[in-house]
Amino acid sequence: MLEDSYILISTHRIVKDLDRQTTTISGRYGLTFQQFMVLEALLHKGVMTVGEIKDTILSSNGTIPVIINNLAKQELVQRDKDPEDHRKSVVRLTEKGRKLIEKVYPENEKMYTEKFDVWSAEEKKELIRLLSKYHKRLRAGEE
Repeated sequence: MLEDSYILISTHRIVKDLDRQTTTISGRYGLTFQQFMVLEALLHKGVMTVGEIKDTILSSNGTIPVIINNLAKQELVQRDKDPEDHRKSVVRLTEKGRKLIEKVYPENEKMYTEKFDVWSAEEKKELIRLLSKYHKRLRAGEE
């Protein structure tokens, strides 16, 4: 029981620390944490629907349209009707948005690398294995 509490508290503290660092880095470029997450998702996955963005960055339905509107006002993303389903909108990076996230993302990735160097390569593999076990349980519950 005590071990479970330690796992919970430690995991929460790690996530909180990483989120705080990402907030600091993205803030230097005039972005909020959530805006950074949207731009990063678009950088890696390309054109996405609002729902796909929500699922990718694990955010609530209500906040994503506001975040996208703010990014569109800054000309960092462009919204278009989905050519296959006109009821949906797709979101893509603009050239300005791509240039910005291509500056911010490597800096954030470097921070992750520095934070995670506390573990050896073998320890990281084991941690991935253990986290994957929990993640499989989560996915099974979603079905």
